[in-house]
Amino acid sequence: MKKLLVLVLAMVMVLSLFVSCNKEAETPTITLMQGKPEIDAMLSAYALAWGAANNVNVVIKSIGGASGGLGPQLKADFAAGDMPDIFAFDGLQSYKDWEGLILDLSGEPWVSKTAVAFTYNGKTYGFPVAVEGWGMAYNADVLAQAGVDPRTLVNYAGYQAAFAKIDAMKAQLGLDSVVSMAAGIEMGWVTAHHNFNSLLSNGLRYGDLSVVNNLLAGNVDARRLSEYADWVELLFKYADKTILTTGNYDSQVGAFATGKAAFLHQGNWTDPNMKAANATFTMAFAPHGSTAAATDGIFVAAPSFYAVNKDSDNVALAKKFLTDLATTAAGHTYMVTEAGMIPAFSGISLQPSGQLSQSVQAYAAAGKVYSWNQYYFSEDFRDKTLSPIYNQFAGGQINKAQFIDLMTQAFIDNKE
Repeated sequence: MKKLLVLVLAMVMVLSLFVSCNKEAETPTITLMQGKPEIDAMLSAYALAWGAANNVNVVIKSIGGASGGLGPQLKADFAAGDMPDIFAFDGLQSYKDWEGLILDLSGEPWVSKTAVAFTYNGKTYGFPVAVEGWGMAYNADVLAQAGVDPRTLVNYAGYQAAFAKIDAMKAQLGLDSVVSMAAGIEMGWVTAHHNFNSLLSNGLRYGDLSVVNNLLAGNVDARRLSEYADWVELLFKYADKTILTTGNYDSQVGAFATGKAAFLHQGNWTDPNMKAANATFTMAFAPHGSTAAATDGIFVAAPSFYAVNKDSDNVALAKKFLTDLATTAAGHTYMVTEAGMIPAFSGISLQPSGQLSQSVQAYAAAGKVYSWNQYYFSEDFRDKTLSPIYNQFAGGQINKAQFIDLMTQAFIDNKE
C-alpha cells in the first residue's frame, strides 16, 4: 500500500512539473485593436516580425472603413470580457469612455519624442498613431485640363465655380463625377466626423474652441451653420449619387484613385490606396470651402491614440510594443515606408513617399493648419444623431433648410 502511495505521489509530481514547464513554454499573446483598415496588412506584417523577435504572438484586429466603428466593437468586447491589450481611441470623449481601463504612460521613453500624444490632467495616456490631415484632395492633372487654378479653391465661391466648370466637362475629362463623397450610414465618419469638423474649426486659429464650446452649450451661430450647409449641399450636388448614398470606403476612394472623380473627401491615409491603384497623376490638398471667407489651411492632428489596457496580463509587453514602434529602425520603417504614415515622433529621418502625405507636411510646415475638434462631441452624438441627418440630406429626404433646422435642434438637445 505504501509503495502504491509513493508511486501515485511520484506521478503527481511528474505531472505537475510537466504542466509547469509547459506553462513556462507557452508563448504570450497580446492583441491590438485599431480603426485604420488601410494599414492592416502593414501593421500585421510588422507585428508578425516583432512577435517572432520577441517570442510573442501579436494579434491585430482592424475595425473601420466599411466594417463599422471601433467604439461599438470595443464595447461589445468589453461586455464579453475580451478587451484587447492595446486599443485605439480618438480623443477626449472616447478617452472618458475608457478612462478606468487606460494605463498612465507618462514614464514611457517615447513621450519626450512627440508633441501630439494624448494628455489629460497633466498625464500622458495615448500613443499617437501618426500625424494626419485632410482637406479636399484634388487631381491636379484634371484641374489643369479643365483650366481650374487650385489656388482659387479657398472658399465656397471658388469651389462653386470650379465644380460647375468641371461638371460641364466630365465627358471630355473622362470623369463619372466631380467629387467622390460618401454619406451612407456606415460612412458617417466621413460626414459626421470629418466634414463636421469644417463647421467646428475651419478658418480658426489652431486650438480655438469657440465654436465647439458654443455648440456644446446649445448656442448655434446661424450664419456659420448656413454657410456650412451651402458647402455640404455643394459636395452632395456634384457627387456620384450611388457612391454618395450607398458607397463604401473602397468605392469612394477608388473613384478618385482611378481618375473617375476630380476631388476626394478623404485624407492622406488614402496614400496606400493610391499606391495600390497605381495612381500616377499629381494630387494634393486644397482647403475646405465651408465658409464664404477665404481660408488657407487644412485639418491636421493625430488621428487616434493607442492606449494600454491596465488590466492586461501583458502590460510590459504591450508597452514594449509601442516603445519599439517609436524608437527602433524597424518601427520607423513600418510607420513611414510600409504604412506611408507621417510619423508623430522626432528622430525619424524617413519621409513618406505618398503625395497626399507630402501635401499635409507642406501645410504643417507653413503653419497653415486647423484643429480636429469633432472629438469634443460624443461618438453617439456624431454617429447616431448627426450621421443620419447627413444621410437624409444626401438622399434627398430633406432639403437644405431642413438640414439646418435638424442640425440646430440636435445641438440644442445635446447641450451640456
